[in-house]
Amino acid sequence: MSAARRTGPAVLVCVIVFACERHLEQATPGARVATVEVTPPTATVPVGQTVQLTATPQDSTDAPLPDRPVTWTSDNPAIVSVDVNGLATGKTPGSATITATSEGKSGVSYISVTEIPSVPVASVTVSPPTATVEVDQTVQLTATPKDANGSPLTGRTVTWSSSATAVAIVNGSGLVTGRASGAATITATSEGQRGTAEVTVTARPPGRGEVLVGAGDIADCGSSGAEATAALLDAIPGTVFTAGDNAYSSGTASEYANCYDPTWGRHKARTRPAPGNHEYNTSDAAPYYAYFGANAGPSGRGYYSYDLGDWHLISLNSNIDMSAGSAQELWLRADLAATTKTCVLAYWHHPRFSSGSHGSSTESQPLWQALYDYNADVVVVGHDHNYQRFAPQTPSGAPDPVRGMREFVAGTGGRSHYSFSTPIANTEAYNTDTWGVLKLTLDAASYSWEFIPIAGGTYRDSGTGACH
Repeated sequence: MSAARRTGPAVLVCVIVFACERHLEQATPGARVATVEVTPPTATVPVGQTVQLTATPQDSTDAPLPDRPVTWTSDNPAIVSVDVNGLATGKTPGSATITATSEGKSGVSYISVTEIPSVPVASVTVSPPTATVEVDQTVQLTATPKDANGSPLTGRTVTWSSSATAVAIVNGSGLVTGRASGAATITATSEGQRGTAEVTVTARPPGRGEVLVGAGDIADCGSSGAEATAALLDAIPGTVFTAGDNAYSSGTASEYANCYDPTWGRHKARTRPAPGNHEYNTSDAAPYYAYFGANAGPSGRGYYSYDLGDWHLISLNSNIDMSAGSAQELWLRADLAATTKTCVLAYWHHPRFSSGSHGSSTESQPLWQALYDYNADVVVVGHDHNYQRFAPQTPSGAPDPVRGMREFVAGTGGRSHYSFSTPIANTEAYNTDTWGVLKLTLDAASYSWEFIPIAGGTYRDSGTGACH
């Protein structure tokens, strides 16, 4: 590790304060609302039935601001009305967008209204009924609506809520994320009937490796791949990354709502994304920034950093200027100089090295050079729809087992497959026909990787590496 990465006491104070805020999930007094999280993000209700929406104003570190007033509006109240508490009522078949606004920031939920079902929901069973989860980890709950005879009902809308969002949050699919030590009651509601689970959140033991898991090239409404890879995430705790091209084919608001949100979107609260070129098919990738909010860093910029355990993580934007002296490259060097972490991982969309149809690109070489100069360890990219692992190498592609960075191409999120026949130099492993996710376990001075295939897939890749 270079001396530059140990300097900067003023920056160190900021990093420590930021980490404490994130860990305790307490907003800074007087903090401004940066985003509004609405759950569930999508729902379907029969005519005459209701769905309870919950709006959580958050500051720039994603800490809840529960004392802030929220106003609710419907863009089509003849189809869905909403009261001052976020209770939405289906009026007639169709769809409407419900918006929650606090201090000028908004979040939305897309509601569809259907005809009244012939058999009503009489009860809701949540399993497991009790669960324990560590801070920053997840547990998947399942809700089963039942009729009066106790028989399961399919096709019914379920909404989720938490009694203590500062302790645990729950997304639209029942995935609970621990935020701070304590207890919370998680409620599943369907057609006015409720079931609950009691969740206890415990502190994370010191020294436990952090998990970073994800892929790029993800959701297309015409492909089942994103749902298959999202199912893998359901069972893997930790922080989720995306390596761009999250919503095909143009990253529109509709594609994020209808293709990404029903799949990987159920892990939105724990996702730290990067944009791809398909996001920029829509002007300035505006829907990408609107959808992910503060989790995507400063809106419109597309690059940011955060700490995860003993690691410093950096999400970069390969769709804008990456040249030496560019705003992004200068920011990256300053960020690397400021971090006190020994281990560094960066991820973005376009690969510096790839055997796929898109191939290697020298445009990101200045970013590689900056990372290499500060002894970074791992790079993860997408763009080519396959899996590739490279040996540690220099920015120009020369083998370097001492200081070189290991690159993973993980364009396996579910959109499609790209094949190739001859791997380029320094390739250690590859696969061209399997969707899956890359799971990285980040320890104090080392890391391990595992490529996990979707159900029915057989290709796997795993190993370990040490930080510089």
